[in-house]
Amino acid sequence: MILVLRALGVGDLVTVAPALRALRAAYPADELALAAPAWLAPLVDLVGGVDRLVDTAGLDRPVRVRSAPRVAVNLHGQGPQSHRLLGATRPARMFAFANPDAGFVDGPRWVVDEHEVDRWCRLLSWYGVPADRADLSLRRPLPAGLPSGVTLLHPGSKVPAKRWPAERFAALARALTDRGHRVLLTGSADERELAARVAGSAGLPSDRVLAGRTDLGTLAALVADARLVVSGDTGIAHLATGYGTASVVLFGPVPPGLWGPPPDRPRHRALWAGAGDWPRWDGVGSHPTMAALRLDEVLDAVAEAERAVRVSGAVTA
Repeated sequence: MILVLRALGVGDLVTVAPALRALRAAYPADELALAAPAWLAPLVDLVGGVDRLVDTAGLDRPVRVRSAPRVAVNLHGQGPQSHRLLGATRPARMFAFANPDAGFVDGPRWVVDEHEVDRWCRLLSWYGVPADRADLSLRRPLPAGLPSGVTLLHPGSKVPAKRWPAERFAALARALTDRGHRVLLTGSADERELAARVAGSAGLPSDRVLAGRTDLGTLAALVADARLVVSGDTGIAHLATGYGTASVVLFGPVPPGLWGPPPDRPRHRALWAGAGDWPRWDGVGSHPTMAALRLDEVLDAVAEAERAVRVSGAVTA
């Protein structure tokens, strides 16, 4: 068995898709088990290559495995806690970044300012497992009778600092509606009130608010057949990259060079106000770098992303 630890969220899982597929190719005869939260199961199926999901949410409980792994792979973090969690499964070998605090010195060094996709591809390459950082595509879900060709606005984020102001999302919804977009608002159950407020301010009917009404599989299906996704730096942005759906991703305190879409794919646009002498964030509302992003900048990025879709469609044809 090859045991992989990635006990995090949606975007975190999509960014290690190239690494998971590299492990699948390197160990075709072994069971590949992924230690991740059970609620990610629909997305694990869409990534592919994983034989079994071991329900693991966070690092405070043991990873329950039937036998000691042949190889344990830490795609979760730099340690030491994640190293120790995997070490407790008694693997014959472990792939991980070097961490003396965990008593683990075999492995490459951790680089702080490295893109999350490149980080894990580099780790595997160090152990002789080649991984293609461009291998981010997700399997398309089965048709589910969901609306297609819609524009999904996702105003929420678990991290308040990463939220673009709600009033600007409402203005964006109005502007896109005027341009012929059918706008829907997505989000978690905790973000339903925020999404409803944005829809109300934009003059959209309540049935356009899907926040809290979609599971992960449904959300993936919506993104796969959407016209456009606009969101902060959160999971739905990575789904858009995985499906090649035009997207505009708004970055705040974390630059797109660490978590953004591939820069060589013009249908995915990342906006960031950049590092600078910003006012100190008081922990309330959007981070200053998010608040600095203007509506006209976002609309221009939408136009650029959609233009790239038209150009690539013409080339394909």
